[in-house]
Amino acid sequence: MSGKNLFPLAAFLLIAFSSCHKPDAELMLQFSFSAGGDTLQQDTIRYTNAAGNIFSVTEVQYFVSKVLLTKEDGTQYALSTDNGIHYVDADIPATLRWLLQDDRLPLGKYTQIDFVFGLAPEYNITHYFLNPPENSMSWPEALGGGYHHMKLNGKWGNSPLSSSPIPFAMHLGTGQIYENQQIVSFVDNIFNVSILLSDVILSEEGVNTVRLNMDILQWFQDPFVFDFAQDGTAIMQNQTAMGKLVANGETVFSAHSNH
Repeated sequence: MSGKNLFPLAAFLLIAFSSCHKPDAELMLQFSFSAGGDTLQQDTIRYTNAAGNIFSVTEVQYFVSKVLLTKEDGTQYALSTDNGIHYVDADIPATLRWLLQDDRLPLGKYTQIDFVFGLAPEYNITHYFLNPPENSMSWPEALGGGYHHMKLNGKWGNSPLSSSPIPFAMHLGTGQIYENQQIVSFVDNIFNVSILLSDVILSEEGVNTVRLNMDILQWFQDPFVFDFAQDGTAIMQNQTAMGKLVANGETVFSAHSNH
């Protein structure tokens, strides 16, 4: 081949390579907690819910699954890292960041994030998780098996200085329907969360971060006011109470870009 033909060939190969290689973005989801407009402070009785209950939060643990991002052009991307499942624990800092190592997303603006709060049915199977901390979320076999979708634990009293606060355990998992004190059916108690995004633009530079914040107060208000005194403080066998949290939970999250 003559030298005068080498340059056009090299230029063609460069153009062909450039057209095949599409830049992508590295993404991390970051999880946080608030109570109203303030960052959540654990282990102090300082919050008041819509029912007037004064309470503290000692633990928050939950799963998200089947996470889906929607780009401005309507294209949707289902996350595959860790099978699209992530466990969040307010007391384990490593769980508050989820680097999506197996997902390289196209650059550009994203307008929506969707996910299942809790474990989708195909994953909510006893012994799906073999190791801690995830396997510590197991749900009793007699009550439906699988795993807790959430544990939200704390204490409440009649005043911030209550000398004997009462423990509460807002646990979401498989609910039961009873007839004559016998379980006749189950309710999975997962729900879909859909959040519109206004400021998420993924770029090639560094790790892009989207923060998902949970507002603890929202669990106890809108559309249902949840009152510890009336609705209970241990709800694993109380589908009516769990149903209220499921309905309220659809709006506990907000999402923002940190990049």
